[in-house]
Amino acid sequence: MKHTRKNIFYHELIGLEIKIVEYPDKKLVGLTGKVIDETQKTLLIEMSNGKRVRIFKFHGVFQFTLPNKEKVIIRGVQILGRPEERLKNIVR
Repeated sequence: MKHTRKNIFYHELIGLEIKIVEYPDKKLVGLTGKVIDETQKTLLIEMSNGKRVRIFKFHGVFQFTLPNKEKVIIRGVQILGRPEERLKNIVR
């Protein structure tokens, strides 16, 4: 299944480009990079300079760039949980 605007909540986020749109720590707003790890509550982002930053999903609003170059804005609370657990929560 390909990443789309509608199903991104049920996919792994690792490998996607990310930009922090809103976050309590204003120094992190605007940060861009690639998601290299995901836990239940956090995302690990690697920036182009090689630095890594771990952020809490719950507190932020993020812009993900899908493989087809489409940009999707998501509130962190929508992606809380492990990817495999998010699949269980699909409402049909």
